[in-house]
Amino acid sequence: MRSRMVAASDTVFFSGHTMKVAGFFLLGLASVFSVQRDNFRTCDNVGFCKRHRALEPGTSSYAASASSMKLNPTSVSLDVLEKKSDVKFTLTIFGLKDNTFRIRLEEKDAMRKRYEPPVGDVLIKVPEGEELKYNGQSGNQLTFNKGTSRVVLTTEPLRIDVYSDDDPVISINSQGLLKFEHTRPKPGWVSWLSSTLYSWFSPPFREAPPAENQDEENKEEAQEGEEEQQKEEEVKEEEVKAEPEEPDMWEETFKSHTDSKPFGPTSIGVDISFPGVEHVYGIPEHADSLALKTTKTTDPYRLYNLDVFEYDLYNPMALYGAVPLMLAHNEKRTVGVFWLNAAETWVDISSNVADKSIFSNLADFVTGNNEIPQTDTHWFSESGVIDVFLMLGPGPKDVFRQYAALTGTTPLPPLFSISYHQCRWNYNDQDDVRTVDENFDKFDIPYDVIWLDIEHTDGKRYFTWDAAKFPNSIEMLRNISSKGRKMVTIVDPHLKRDDNYKVFAEARDKGLLIKNKDGGDFDGWCWPGSSGWPDFLEKHVRDWWADKFSASEYVGSAPNLYVWNDMNEPSVFNAPEITVNRDIKHLGGWENREVHNIYGMYVHEATMDGLLKRTNYQERAFVLTRAFFAGTQRTAAVWTGDNMGEWSHLKISNPMIMSLNLVGITFSGADVGGFFRNPDNELVTRWYQAGAFQPFFRAHAHLDTKRREPYLLPDENVKVIREAIRARYTYLPYWYTEFFTSEKDGAAVMRPLWVEFPKEKATFGIDDNYMIGSALLVRPVTDQGATNANVYFPGAGEVWYDVETYQTYKGQQEVNVQAPLSKIPVYQKGGTIIPRKMRPRRSSTLMFDDPFTLVVALDPKQEANGQLFIDDYRTFKYRDGAYGFIKYSFTSHKLHSNVEHQGSGFTTKEWLERVIVVGLPHEPRKVTLHQSGQTKELIFTYDSTTHVLIIRKPGVNILQNWTISLH
Repeated sequence: MRSRMVAASDTVFFSGHTMKVAGFFLLGLASVFSVQRDNFRTCDNVGFCKRHRALEPGTSSYAASASSMKLNPTSVSLDVLEKKSDVKFTLTIFGLKDNTFRIRLEEKDAMRKRYEPPVGDVLIKVPEGEELKYNGQSGNQLTFNKGTSRVVLTTEPLRIDVYSDDDPVISINSQGLLKFEHTRPKPGWVSWLSSTLYSWFSPPFREAPPAENQDEENKEEAQEGEEEQQKEEEVKEEEVKAEPEEPDMWEETFKSHTDSKPFGPTSIGVDISFPGVEHVYGIPEHADSLALKTTKTTDPYRLYNLDVFEYDLYNPMALYGAVPLMLAHNEKRTVGVFWLNAAETWVDISSNVADKSIFSNLADFVTGNNEIPQTDTHWFSESGVIDVFLMLGPGPKDVFRQYAALTGTTPLPPLFSISYHQCRWNYNDQDDVRTVDENFDKFDIPYDVIWLDIEHTDGKRYFTWDAAKFPNSIEMLRNISSKGRKMVTIVDPHLKRDDNYKVFAEARDKGLLIKNKDGGDFDGWCWPGSSGWPDFLEKHVRDWWADKFSASEYVGSAPNLYVWNDMNEPSVFNAPEITVNRDIKHLGGWENREVHNIYGMYVHEATMDGLLKRTNYQERAFVLTRAFFAGTQRTAAVWTGDNMGEWSHLKISNPMIMSLNLVGITFSGADVGGFFRNPDNELVTRWYQAGAFQPFFRAHAHLDTKRREPYLLPDENVKVIREAIRARYTYLPYWYTEFFTSEKDGAAVMRPLWVEFPKEKATFGIDDNYMIGSALLVRPVTDQGATNANVYFPGAGEVWYDVETYQTYKGQQEVNVQAPLSKIPVYQKGGTIIPRKMRPRRSSTLMFDDPFTLVVALDPKQEANGQLFIDDYRTFKYRDGAYGFIKYSFTSHKLHSNVEHQGSGFTTKEWLERVIVVGLPHEPRKVTLHQSGQTKELIFTYDSTTHVLIIRKPGVNILQNWTISLH
């Protein structure tokens, strides 16, 4: 749900008073709810961004002191001096487990503590150290080894080079762009204080000396005067050092709002280079290509959580969430850089390949030859400390695991949540919900979740229901539950200022709301009108919020009701950049500028905790969030925000979701059909086909759009969409297994081709083809009128099978394939086995006990492997071992089922209904099943044209060991 123009008849509420929206107010909102870029800052509008970007590569003014080195078993620390200001810092290099380093630079004698996300909030724990060996000093270089990797620290000018297997992989401050704005007094304050102190002891305030001592006293006074003058000059000199004459240091104006900066400039930044690398990825969220572009002629990529109305495409401007993680990849290795900072952050990117420029040899590890590709990045944040994690892979899946060890993984979602969701702003009332639900059954279209937007509430008061529209929400929830279905309602973090609204009154009376710069409760405007925002940075506030989801507090809810947190950047309609002012205060004393990007994560974390509390943490829950940060994956799914019903937005959804997956947010998707505007039938149909093969699958639409539930389209389109949604349900066992393994190792579920084929350079720039796990290749059709598509099949010597026709394609080639409206190009990789459930049902819950089909796609060696995870599909019992995990292998004309894990007491009614073997060159004489010492012959058919063998009804329980032999 998202911004809209306020109509003249709309009623808004301010502090309990009602007023009609006047014409002049509409004009004001038009500028807020528009696509105009000038509603949002560019780098030129942000003082610290201008200061850092104005730096030129050169010799760094920072130097480390080798004599100050302090060695610990897993770390080393040194003093660092910024020679122009004489400000001292502490540099610490940590060796961490699993080929990871951590680099920290912090002010040594700061006047004020800087914000760092508490351990447990972003980082799941204190990272585990690993021995860091000092290898000695050579000239001004200190070397530290850890396993096959090493760090070379150049003391003056300060520079850090990281090597893996003797290859240079990352360099920090090689261009000399390190800038750490130290804490300092405001200009004039030191002069005022020093002059005041001196005046207390100046001659007018002392007794007159005896006359006989006048000459001596005059000499003393003259001497004191000279000393005072010298001190004043020293103070002024220090002020000159501490206070460069630059604008926007102590306050900053954007449009009509002036932002106070009581603690002054505290930004940080440094350059990070990747030698040998042409392609970098990550740092979502941006509506841009998967491979990040040079920013030589644009703004840097911006990370600052914002509510952006009808966002631009192929633009580095900030959107709803921020994850400061970048992956650099070439044919030899993948490395990752995680910049742990919750403040506004910008990232510049330059490349000697893309820019065709020659860099200083400071940035070149090896020969100074600019023919060696290199990508240079420049990171800068408004506040905080420099805290960088370097993950050295060497493969992409190694980096996923290394990052997951820091910030956690996506917990296995309940099965219903990875099924199809039907949403709209808004389903009008209970009758509307009932009609939609019945029509999905009437048209034989499965769905699992129906959603309600803000209009279901009593006057935009969250945790309430509009009594006229939803008089018996419990009955409504019970009706959909009878078919295994769920509901999601929206609960936003802004609370309507209304003394009679219990949630707001409690938050105000308990002192739980964020404050303005003067210490009063912050008052902003959002959907209910005048609103307050709980301070989710505080644990006791999050606990209070979580309790609101109990049945006694959220009256009218039920166990099959789940939650959607929108507007949690947070969105404030009448504030600069449509979000809270930078100088608002949190209860812990932090300014918003220091913590902005983490606020939304705390909102959905508290919401998830509340839903889990309902069942005493026994049942898995579902939360969707728009704002996110590093660590969001642990408690919420993410969608790409308020997209438009245009072909370009369908096309961009693929790289946007892949980017989220690369940074650990695996449970992500885009609004099917586009949130804004009225897409034509072809676009809606193609979007359903794409959404069916994306991790989070939800249709959504704006209040002012035409109704477009799939059954309302022409018969031809209804048929195609039905098949796309059903295809999603048949692949649920595969999706579920992929999410289970992803929880363990942090691997992307929807992944770029290069993740599976890391040495194949042709895949590095592709973002319209992608993989689901390691077995499925998907190429959504994203061009209007297209009846074919170019598909790149990776892998020398690989074979790929069309999942519908079983037509084969060889790897390492691009093929133009037929793709009429009825078809989405999807291919199974040879050498894989995919479990599916082929019986159509109304919801995934009704599929729990359904039988499986195994699709065995043979590689050129006539071999294949696969796996299957099963449990109760809804609780956390799998974490106690109550699950089954089966590995399948096909070799020497035999298909083996090997149950690797079956938890004590865990059983299932699921069984094997069918086996499809694809790519079998000859028809077997017979097929036999061997299980528990018994053998039986199985019925089969073979198609000599497609080379497909179908074995029917083996009839064994899926949690049994068995072998099927082809004779």
